[in-house]
Amino acid sequence: MDGDGRGATLTTLGPDSIPLRIRRNRRAKRLILRADPATGEAVVTCPTWVSDPEARAFAEKQAAWVRARLASAPPLVVFADGVEMPFLGQPHVIRHRPDARGGVWIEQAADGISEIHVTGRAEHLPRRLGDWLRREARRRIQPRVEAAAAALDAKPGRITVRDTKSRWGSCAANGNLSFSWRLVLAPERVLDYVVAHEVAHLREHNHGPRFWALVQGLIADMDDCRKWLRDEGSALHLIGADST
Repeated sequence: MDGDGRGATLTTLGPDSIPLRIRRNRRAKRLILRADPATGEAVVTCPTWVSDPEARAFAEKQAAWVRARLASAPPLVVFADGVEMPFLGQPHVIRHRPDARGGVWIEQAADGISEIHVTGRAEHLPRRLGDWLRREARRRIQPRVEAAAAALDAKPGRITVRDTKSRWGSCAANGNLSFSWRLVLAPERVLDYVVAHEVAHLREHNHGPRFWALVQGLIADMDDCRKWLRDEGSALHLIGADST
């Protein structure tokens, strides 16, 4: 999130005018550049004392890298009838059911393919499916937080589910926990890991050896989960990116 209340500056990068978003964060110690295939933008996160021209110059030096990253990104996965998308790490096909009632539900088709059925008008399908995914994320995260907190004798605060870009989860100083709804697209073990990671911060507000020991006590294969997020996590931001 933007830490100083000044919001974000939108400009362009390079001769092909790639959109460049400059975000300031109180906690940032250095400039960080990333390419966001979901929006087609380059994003610079920087300390509050860095000026727009300085941030833009930093990004310009790496414009070729940004261009290559955006060009090589897989296509967006839109929420539409017949589109395949992951849910809990398994492929599901979206099926529009304008003639049915009941909101959104999962069915197993005769051929063994898992389907997510969405009722209502076609133009409402993306929003309806997106809302359902958020509810599913909260429904699955809440008991996991409670179980992990009980194991560590920790007391979590409020739990929120958001569409975050740079973090899968966060733990505030007051114990409030926040998670990306897109975790419900990942394998369940990865969801377990992110919950364990944030709950462990209730006991250790750092990434020192004691913190990682707490996480590993909850998730023995945490290294595999971390690798999955590094290798596959960015693709989750391309799912429904223009629909939710």
